[in-house]
Amino acid sequence: MKLAVALAVLPAAAAFVGPAAAPAETRLQESKSDLEALAKGLNPTIGFWDPLNVAGASGSLYGFNNEQTIAWYRQAEIKHGRVAMAAFVGYCVQANGGHWATKMTLGGADWPSGSPPEQWDALPAASKWQIILFVGMLELFDESVAPHYMMGRKPGMFPSFSDAYAEGEGYPHPVPFDLFDPFGSLRKRMDTEEKRARGRLIEINNGRAAMLGIFGFMSASKVPGSVPVLTFIPPYDGNYMIPFEGNFHMPSMM
Repeated sequence: MKLAVALAVLPAAAAFVGPAAAPAETRLQESKSDLEALAKGLNPTIGFWDPLNVAGASGSLYGFNNEQTIAWYRQAEIKHGRVAMAAFVGYCVQANGGHWATKMTLGGADWPSGSPPEQWDALPAASKWQIILFVGMLELFDESVAPHYMMGRKPGMFPSFSDAYAEGEGYPHPVPFDLFDPFGSLRKRMDTEEKRARGRLIEINNGRAAMLGIFGFMSASKVPGSVPVLTFIPPYDGNYMIPFEGNFHMPSMM
């Protein structure tokens, strides 16, 4: 659970590091009208709802134009939705005692017990470093491969490891599997643009639902009764906003 909070921070922080100013030939991706059309496909009942005019020209970030800013928002929502979906499923699995069949460490230590956030607190510092550094490397790869998502890459599209190697992006050797669809099964099923467009709508809606769901778990564990349908969630005495309070501190690096 605390890992979900930590992972949610990483993509947001990385996304704030914008690329250099766009050259004249840069392909711009989406505009406010595109968001309005997207909203109708996502939820025809609500439609486009932007009371603060975040998608308007006045909402541009850090000197980038409106289309680039919208691309940043789109990427951020999709990425946080994916983290939330993983967190929601992970919470359900961990809450029911699920874990890898092997021991947690080479020394034979067992996996921690308790609720999902308590399990995170009980992890040794080395385990937390491995997780955070691995996710950080994925973020660095995502931010460094051209075209950047603010400069023409489709929002939510994670670059291919093998394509980056073939195009001379500076990686020493090819990686056998991509992060997204490593075995190519989804690519075979999504063989038309109509199917891919529908899949993107489903992913965004599921991501939004998962963000509400995982925060519902967090609220129910901190304020019993705050979510009436989640009274079975055990209380948590720690602090979600301090995901490394157990043992993740500078001396642990020494």
